Amino acid sequence: MLFFSLVFLALFLGDFFWCWKMHRRLRRFQRPWRRVWSVCVVLFAVVQACGLLVLFFGRRLDLLTESLFPEPLIAFIYIWHCLVLLPVLLIWFAGGVAAGVLRLGRMLARLERPKPAEPSGQCVTRREFVAAGAWAAPAVLALGGTGIAALQWDQFRVRQLTVQVRGLPKALDGLTIAQVCDLHVGVFTHGAVLNRIVEATNRLRADLVMLPGDLINYSLTDLPAALNVAKRLESNHGVFLCEGNHDLFEDPEAFRSLTREAGLRLLVNESAIIPVRDTPLQVLGLRWGAKEGDPRAMSSRGDQAIANSMEELLQQRNPDAFPILLAHHPHAFDYAENIPLTLAGHTHGGQLMLTKQVGFGPAMFRYWSGLYQRANRSLVVSNGVGNWFPLRVQAPAEIVHLTLRSA
Repeated sequence: MLFFSLVFLALFLGDFFWCWKMHRRLRRFQRPWRRVWSVCVVLFAVVQACGLLVLFFGRRLDLLTESLFPEPLIAFIYIWHCLVLLPVLLIWFAGGVAAGVLRLGRMLARLERPKPAEPSGQCVTRREFVAAGAWAAPAVLALGGTGIAALQWDQFRVRQLTVQVRGLPKALDGLTIAQVCDLHVGVFTHGAVLNRIVEATNRLRADLVMLPGDLINYSLTDLPAALNVAKRLESNHGVFLCEGNHDLFEDPEAFRSLTREAGLRLLVNESAIIPVRDTPLQVLGLRWGAKEGDPRAMSSRGDQAIANSMEELLQQRNPDAFPILLAHHPHAFDYAENIPLTLAGHTHGGQLMLTKQVGFGPAMFRYWSGLYQRANRSLVVSNGVGNWFPLRVQAPAEIVHLTLRSA
């Protein structure tokens, strides 16, 4: 919590630092443009700083602050602070340190030369113009990123994957699954796109529909719309859900009870056995994090919490049924012994990727998008169909349509 608080403080102060740097760069510009641009810079910094305050503290005070702003403005605030301002501050700091070291080296070597005199008058030199443009570029970049993001919010693809599964019963050869991950119903995923997600999923006529967590982005006020989507999904043999981290931000027990009251099969370290083509199939749904009340919970973080929950869940394994694991976090695959197929989400395909192998995906996860196979086991990680962050790069939103084949 301390780390995130320090990052928030750095970003908040960074807004005004950028404003100060821009104001300095604009001092030598001719009037009236200097005044116009100075006002624009100040307004930009104030809007960004106030927006950051409202979004940050509003969520912690359980205020629906996101409903106060239009989606593009929220996206602009997110993109500016997370993708643009933070790197700018880091680059400026690193550049300042490097310049200081070089200057110190020159002084020690008695190579420091007197600085050339500053040009007189009010004319802007080419160097000053380029410097002002360099400091203005981040704001333009954030604005352009917001425009691109707005075009993505109602776009998704249907990704077809064929998975060779060892030990797949002959009767289940050709079984189809619609994997609908990370809806994140909320600020960036709502309204008409939800109907399109339902329609696209139902057109697949899948044997099973699996929702591996993050129905909502944050607020339980968005849960009715998310549950409406899940209830309208059609399949031959059922719709199954597990929980994700975003589902539990506000009130874990309320999310679980409301989801079950809606008649949906939410599996929280639970399993369900259903007959599919006269063959028993077991769906196992993994809990997010450690079990409340577990003496290991306080020391369990990340992969260790996943391992502990998997250890408990695997005790329910029925050896006479074909198992499929539903887990929000893909690292559950490492602990899913003797489970031939694991379906996961959470990663959003890396969200921001330069290539398929370079980006936030491999930097944060061992598995981030697509099909992974190890020995006799397979993992499918979906990019997710909804959005918690406004912008995607090389990680398109998707519904995954799986066809299982006997290996």
